[in-house]
Amino acid sequence: MTLPDPRGPLTPEDRIVCALDLPTLDEALRLVDSLGGRVRWFKIGMELFTREGPRAVESVLERGQGVFLDLKYHDIPATAERAVESAGALGVSLLTVHAAGGPAMLEACARGRDRCQSPPAILAVTVLTSLDASALSAVGIERPVEEQVLAAGALARSAGIDGLVASPREVASLRRELGGELLIVTPGVRLASGGHDDHARAETPQTAVKDGADLLVVGRPIRDAEDPRVAAEVFAQAIAQGAASR
Repeated sequence: MTLPDPRGPLTPEDRIVCALDLPTLDEALRLVDSLGGRVRWFKIGMELFTREGPRAVESVLERGQGVFLDLKYHDIPATAERAVESAGALGVSLLTVHAAGGPAMLEACARGRDRCQSPPAILAVTVLTSLDASALSAVGIERPVEEQVLAAGALARSAGIDGLVASPREVASLRRELGGELLIVTPGVRLASGGHDDHARAETPQTAVKDGADLLVVGRPIRDAEDPRVAAEVFAQAIAQGAASR
């Protein structure tokens, strides 16, 4: 089964990344199987990878699905560079690094990517969707959230990073200021009828896609649904509405 190019034309279903934020591989694979091809990308984050390791990536790939490895590398340049190479060797399609790692680390990550046989797209995390202005101030960042996101995005672009992770509320500004070449991946999307959980800057799928998001990361609204396949279809319909408004 051929995976869609995240940078190319995408169907509404192609735009959904289901977050496998589950404690065991068995639970994660049950969710993958229950979606039955309705979703093409699955995000493996710290919880699952810490417990199951590369086996989690391999098991999802064996099912013909794409893997977004969300470990948010943030380390000295040489270590981050080697980590990107290792992730590429696993066969992941997308991976995350922290823009806060700085220009030298980001440039090193880009070099590691370029040495991969099948280079993954590197996404720089701008500002976590759980953070607001008061949280940024607590760690010494006095810029407004949107300014910090734009600064992180510009830094990542200049370092040769492929795309960004940002909340849906900053997507329009990123597209306006940085153009259309960067891949933008957006967590914190919720249906109008749903809650925001722990995302401080959430928005609907329609708005995120209309404003220029490429891929939407969806966790609890699909994972915890009575029928995850139906929930994914509802998100796909909302995404189609947003795409029609672009």
